[in-house]
Amino acid sequence: MKIFANQKIKLLFGSILSCICFFILASALLIGFGVRNAAVFTMICFLLMSAVILVLLFGYFREQHKIMENAISQITEYISGNKEVTIECNDEGELYRLFHEVNSLVAILNAHAENEKSAKKFLRNTISDISHQLKTPLAALNIYIGLIQGEAEEQGAVQELSRLSEQELDRIEGLVQNLLKITKLDAGTIVLDKSLENVSEMMESVKKHFLFRAEQEEKQICLSGSGETTLLCDRNWMIEAISNLVKNALDHTGKGGCICMEWREFASIVQIIVKDNGSGIYPEDLHHIFKRFYRSRYSKDTQGIGLGLPLSKAIVEAHNGTIEADSTLGSGTSFTMNFLIPTKL
Repeated sequence: MKIFANQKIKLLFGSILSCICFFILASALLIGFGVRNAAVFTMICFLLMSAVILVLLFGYFREQHKIMENAISQITEYISGNKEVTIECNDEGELYRLFHEVNSLVAILNAHAENEKSAKKFLRNTISDISHQLKTPLAALNIYIGLIQGEAEEQGAVQELSRLSEQELDRIEGLVQNLLKITKLDAGTIVLDKSLENVSEMMESVKKHFLFRAEQEEKQICLSGSGETTLLCDRNWMIEAISNLVKNALDHTGKGGCICMEWREFASIVQIIVKDNGSGIYPEDLHHIFKRFYRSRYSKDTQGIGLGLPLSKAIVEAHNGTIEADSTLGSGTSFTMNFLIPTKL
């Protein structure tokens, strides 16, 4: 029986049993040898046995009371803010199993508290990063507006400064929108509306979105893949992920460059590749490009915010996919996304 796993309970029951056996044996001897006043002596033995049993029970329950008081004291201390307290549970038995579970609960609560602390620290750092990122376009806007006011008589200057102001406002809007999207993905508040989508159609949609910019910058966007390939995904979010990769490719590809979107279907995966023949990524930066707000010390891109690639990665992983980058400095970069094809059970 589990109750006898505790040595102290075993000892208590053994002692009580010994007292009862001693009483029975003494009573049998007194009656067997015909001792005068045997009944009186038997009663005295019974009273002695009862007294010993009561003492044993009192001692046991007093010790149990001390153990419980100590446990309550430790729990109260934990509630008061001491996260290092634990209840001694070095013995065996149901009570010590309870103490062990309480200690496990304390460890889980401490882990949750630590995670919450880390989340708050991340939020604080993110807010700090946001503030830093917003300072640059806001300062630029203030300068442009001041110059517009001072150069109002020159129509050409006004148009140029207005264009620059609009560009900075677009940067702020892009930053805020991307932050909101990443935050929602991190918080798990977005439910992906997955359906079987034609990959070719999604790629055509992405191409159309960037076609005007590509023509203005004298760059090409090409597509390569089967028109029958399908992918189980949330169409809007997947287009968002691919669009961020194409935008990144356009940002780092010079005049006359080419951005290619390829897709392939294998036995168990659908693979989508976005590659360019642009400037490439320095080897020391390659392992950091998916970090939020990461900016290479070699980067000449003054417009980038550093959220496009992290957002793409978050979207791909929300679809249980993987994304990896491969780049050769001066030759170009390719991003490869792999998505498992769900099997019918």
